[in-house]
Amino acid sequence: MGAITKLIDAILFFNFLVMAMVTPLIDSQTCLPANIYPDVLINARKWYSQECGDYLYSEMPHFFVGMVWIELLFHWPLVLSGLYGISASKSWVSTTCLIYGTSVSTCMVAVLAELLGSGKALNVLLMNYYPSLVVGILAILRGLMPCSAKAASATGGRPAMSSKKRA
Repeated sequence: MGAITKLIDAILFFNFLVMAMVTPLIDSQTCLPANIYPDVLINARKWYSQECGDYLYSEMPHFFVGMVWIELLFHWPLVLSGLYGISASKSWVSTTCLIYGTSVSTCMVAVLAELLGSGKALNVLLMNYYPSLVVGILAILRGLMPCSAKAASATGGRPAMSSKKRA
């Protein structure tokens, strides 16, 4: 079980590292004013939208803008927490991953339903969104796994309890 947990942690860590940069630099352009971004970031987003046919980025439907707000205000702090939690082997990273995974999976199901139902999505676009659903499912699985032995040994294998000294 330890090897599987380490593999999932490595995949999640890489995803968290990418999302820690992509969310504030690229995705946030959906709901924040364009004048706060340098031209290179605006052009990168336009290039992606044109190359992959991501009409969600160009048309910006209201549900998608709302999901980007969720990503900025909810997912991004969880991503930063996940980066720290995995790198420091914190016992609470399972909870963080479970919360992140359920939220991302829910968002991705809605986005993929739109993409598949609209008939506008190219295969290259779908191949950009499917991995996010897989990462969400992996995060849920990681959240359901027991915490690592290293994290458990730091607390003696049981929850830390405060106790008063008796005289």
